[in-house]
Amino acid sequence: MRMIDVSGWKKYKIIEIFNVKNTHSILSTEVEEDSGEFPYITASKENNGVETYVDISKDKTDKGKCLLIGGKTMAISYQENDFVSNDSHNLALYLKDNREVSLNVWLFLKTALQCSISHLYSWGDSISSKSIRKDYIYLPSVDEKTPDWEYMDKYISGLEMAVQKRINDYQKISFKKNNKIDVSNWGDFHIYDVFDIDMGTKLDKIKMDTSEEEVAFVGRSNANNGVIQKCKLIKGLKPYKAGNLSLALGGAYLGSCFVQEEPFYTSQNVIVLIPKEDITFETKQFIATAIFKESQNNYKAFIKELNSHVKHDFKFKLPIDTNGNPDYGYMHEFMKKIKEKSDIILDNLSVV
Repeated sequence: MRMIDVSGWKKYKIIEIFNVKNTHSILSTEVEEDSGEFPYITASKENNGVETYVDISKDKTDKGKCLLIGGKTMAISYQENDFVSNDSHNLALYLKDNREVSLNVWLFLKTALQCSISHLYSWGDSISSKSIRKDYIYLPSVDEKTPDWEYMDKYISGLEMAVQKRINDYQKISFKKNNKIDVSNWGDFHIYDVFDIDMGTKLDKIKMDTSEEEVAFVGRSNANNGVIQKCKLIKGLKPYKAGNLSLALGGAYLGSCFVQEEPFYTSQNVIVLIPKEDITFETKQFIATAIFKESQNNYKAFIKELNSHVKHDFKFKLPIDTNGNPDYGYMHEFMKKIKEKSDIILDNLSVV
């Protein structure tokens, strides 16, 4: 990607551009996971900081349309809607004079702020509403005192169009026909036909010791293979083996199913699927996708979740062999071809 010419950019005090406010500090013990519509924001760099969605009184929320800085991690995100902030000494930055700008401008400001101040702070020397008063942000400008808001909007818009065009071009090259897979001859299977179902370790994230990163901790997330943090090995509690699958039974990411690549524990409402046969990683990926697709099509968070169905009437489709058994060979080869095509696209995108 071409470097941006910043020779005409100007330096502004952050407090000249933003009103800085401390967010509310709502402990995770004060909220119930997947209980409502307000995003519960942490200092994580994953999933725009959203850990779950909660039900909480309006007076404990913070206003949206702001940049949120994770007080300990310096993770910066744009929060469009009202949100609930955790107890990480987070800061919310609102544009002065209630200036209305586009999403593109907010995304530009997020990146500019990250580049301007992220290197100034660390876990042991975290940012605060006091320390940020001396910090600066570099922005394109129309004169010595006026940021060029129009340039920011057009730059992100142009970048988005360029990337989308490149993606579309490579999709046309690699997938010339958008043929749907014919599943009319596939068979219906219960999860227990293919896996032994283990209800997981049912651990609470807040109680995990993260002083050492020895074991993956898998939660109800659709990002990072479901791994929401690393934790210390619990004496007397053996982790599940790498190669088993995790499945989220409910919540906003219901049906998220992943092949775990390292030993792991699970949070509440995440079960473990242990293959009954020695099948390949690619085959497991195929089946995980089939389970996720069925979950998304026929189940719904908070209304019809998987908990009461997964061991009973939950069925999903798989290709079958001449004997009516799952065709693991087909699944393996199918995923190999998908991976080969994806690798080509990613290699080409790396030059954007």
